[in-house]
Amino acid sequence: MRKLTRAARPRRAARRSPLLTAALVTASAALALSACGTTRTPGGQPVADVSVAPAATKAATVLDRPFAKPDLVLTDTTGKQFDLRERTKGKPTLVYFGYTHCPDVCPLTMSNIATAMKELPQVDRDKLQVVFVTTDPERDTPAELAKWLPAAGDPSFIGLSGDFATIQAGARKMGIGIDPPTKDKEGKVVSMHGAQVIAFSPKTDQGYVLYGEDTSVQEYAADLPKLIRGENP
Repeated sequence: MRKLTRAARPRRAARRSPLLTAALVTASAALALSACGTTRTPGGQPVADVSVAPAATKAATVLDRPFAKPDLVLTDTTGKQFDLRERTKGKPTLVYFGYTHCPDVCPLTMSNIATAMKELPQVDRDKLQVVFVTTDPERDTPAELAKWLPAAGDPSFIGLSGDFATIQAGARKMGIGIDPPTKDKEGKVVSMHGAQVIAFSPKTDQGYVLYGEDTSVQEYAADLPKLIRGENP
């Protein structure tokens, strides 16, 4: 398992088309939890950074300094207000920021988690909260999320939309960088965002584990029972 503390450090260039931004990690050499771009504040500083000890063999990255669950209030797929902090209090929760028009990483991440969940006993599946927060709220309305999430992931997944500035601020509190959606040369809307899944403990309600975009179904399946119990994977 990887032990992390948050500290500023250089970032490496994107390795994919401009779909996502990622928090990078460094020790003696730079490592990436997930890397598809970079997001910086107006002052030029990285939004979220972490430092790691070398030699990582597990998908899970365990934080030395967990993220507090933000006071983030958005709109769910039924059109009702959803208070992330209150509605997931005391529950094992996975939070991911992405968008429905993403051609690869976002639907794959949702699919991998959903597939891994099928290996859990029903009692554990009922405990786990999976929250997908859009980074492209103009297109990802509650109705659009309601159509996309069951197909990309699982009907139990919670989809949230709302004001972009609110979403961006909430993501930043969890160490995830998000840029406002822009159009590329072909006029296609692109949403740049961090690709980490953050696991919040049911014991502390703190985000203490990160998973990168390359986490497999098997790795999620191995870790979910521990996350549901609030244990380190």
